Amino acid sequence: MIPMISREPTLERLATAQRLLLEPFGLDETHLARALAEIRAHKVDDADLYFQYTRSEGWSLEEGIVKTGSFSIDQGVGVRAVSGEKTAFAYSDDISEASLLDAARTVRTISSARGSGRARVHVRKVAAGRSLYHGQDPISSLDSKAKVELLERAEKLARSKDPRVAQVMAGLASEYDVVMVARADGTLAADVRPLVRLSITVIAEQHGRREMGSGGGGGRLGLSYFDDERIETYVSDAVNAALTNLESRPAPAGEMTVVLGPGWPGILLHEAIGHGLEGDFNRKGSSAFSGRVGQRVAAKGVTVLDDGTLSDRRGSLNVDDEGNVSQRNVLIEDGILRGYIQDSLNARLMGVAPTGNGRRESYAHVPMPRMTNTYMLGGDRAPEEIVASIKKGLYATNFGGGQVDITSGKFVFSASEAFWVENGKILYPVKGATIVGNGPDALTRVTMIGNDMKLDTGVGTCGKEGQSVPVGVGQPTLRIDGLTVGGTA
Repeated sequence: MIPMISREPTLERLATAQRLLLEPFGLDETHLARALAEIRAHKVDDADLYFQYTRSEGWSLEEGIVKTGSFSIDQGVGVRAVSGEKTAFAYSDDISEASLLDAARTVRTISSARGSGRARVHVRKVAAGRSLYHGQDPISSLDSKAKVELLERAEKLARSKDPRVAQVMAGLASEYDVVMVARADGTLAADVRPLVRLSITVIAEQHGRREMGSGGGGGRLGLSYFDDERIETYVSDAVNAALTNLESRPAPAGEMTVVLGPGWPGILLHEAIGHGLEGDFNRKGSSAFSGRVGQRVAAKGVTVLDDGTLSDRRGSLNVDDEGNVSQRNVLIEDGILRGYIQDSLNARLMGVAPTGNGRRESYAHVPMPRMTNTYMLGGDRAPEEIVASIKKGLYATNFGGGQVDITSGKFVFSASEAFWVENGKILYPVKGATIVGNGPDALTRVTMIGNDMKLDTGVGTCGKEGQSVPVGVGQPTLRIDGLTVGGTA
């Protein structure tokens, strides 16, 4: 028997990308080099080609039946040239040599100065990459019948939990995303990115009052990730949240101590702090954190990371969308600002190295500095001790939507699950609590950090300038003094 020879994962991903994105259209690396040479015929600081093939599928169940099913395939190429701060960009869903060269000639006009007339020769090099997840196609990891049965199982389980469960909605999404980047310096990089998500929403009714709760999760995995134990966890989270909200009272308002639970409440950290640490805002001086590297911006003990290197996580990447390897970036260390997250353009203009955070929604979008998995490290306090320390205040364990102003740092977040606490005792759940504050200021008001750091279950999507990308968040239980709570009482 002849033994099978497996390629190194980085080369395996590149081969997959070439098979899906080049070979069907009669392209190879010489065509990519020709397109990049067309761009370099003018003086540009950087240029790249970004090819993408995405296959996605979604199923949704409501009222006990599958109401919608969708399947789509999208593919195309984005061509970019960068000169100084200016970016020229063109994209096409027609992957052909003619389209590639046409786009290359279009974007090179960003620079009016011509080059020497002799294209620089770059040696082919495959970018280093991580191996954080298997390059499996999650859509084919279960057949359609099994996917429907999975949703039906979740729905029946939710209804069996409590007679007050009036309605259950469940959704299952799968994506197989293959990308390839060819850069002006001869670098080739590729990634094969699976992504799955299971969502459960429950509406409970009691005495004419209806309340909602949700649960779910996922990551860069196959659909076998959603085993019975995990479905049970998601369903319990959704049902318990809905039933808790049935008992909620109007939230008090005013300035008070707020304790944030672990995991998903890290979305407040992501929005109020994380966006302010993105390189583009800081290069332009529009962030509340601009020019503050090396300064204290948070209480002692506060350490915040953006980490794209966590195995199987929703926000993780083997390489970013510019071909740079993902990194574990320490942004704030023991309260001191250490740096920003960077794509290639902003890193070059700020005189620093890229941090593996160049991300784009698709081939039809330009990259920009974006978060991956953003979280705060744990401390040394037991979460029970932190809650018990509240004299009068709010204990928020789950959040809905929120907004942040990058320049001022001001944020507004709505708590979807929260409790009123007096003298260290949780008295009752509250509804309508809105947390208002200033991101940089709030970090200085952290007085207790729990030892229970937890990442979210894998549900986060981040929006910026009209682009959405999958992300992760996390934090331990945190006590923050002097936040403003807008309530309904």
